[in-house]
Amino acid sequence: MKCPFCDDVEDKVVDSRMAKEGEVIRRRRECLSCKRRYTTYERVEETMPAVVKKDGRREPFDRSKIVSGLKKACEKRPISTATIETVTDRIEKRIQDLGETEIVSTAVGEEVMRELSQLDQVAYVRFASVYREFKDIDQFMDEIKALAQQRRER
Repeated sequence: MKCPFCDDVEDKVVDSRMAKEGEVIRRRRECLSCKRRYTTYERVEETMPAVVKKDGRREPFDRSKIVSGLKKACEKRPISTATIETVTDRIEKRIQDLGETEIVSTAVGEEVMRELSQLDQVAYVRFASVYREFKDIDQFMDEIKALAQQRRER
């Protein structure tokens, strides 16, 4: 592992612990050159499906795009970064559990909307307005009415 301080590649592991319910191993390392310590995380490399965009292009699944979209939707809302990471983990797991080699981008967007509708209704409407490309205030109001109806049915 390359030291983030001096770029040397020789280190020793001084502590290892399980994290995220055994899905990740946290390793505390010490650089043998500069003697500084740093932390690394190790997880199983999981194959994710390619994402098929609306225009037919295919690109690798990118977790950071989900995190970015969630952060934008949740901006100035009482939602922690840890919660956003947990939501992203759930979305990623559901997509992986499908076992497909490809997934359409709309399916990813729908998973994000499903999570946001449970997490925060303002964030949900924000995301929906961009994701569904609302053209006017009527579409916006229709989405809010549908959300209110779902809330009453719970």
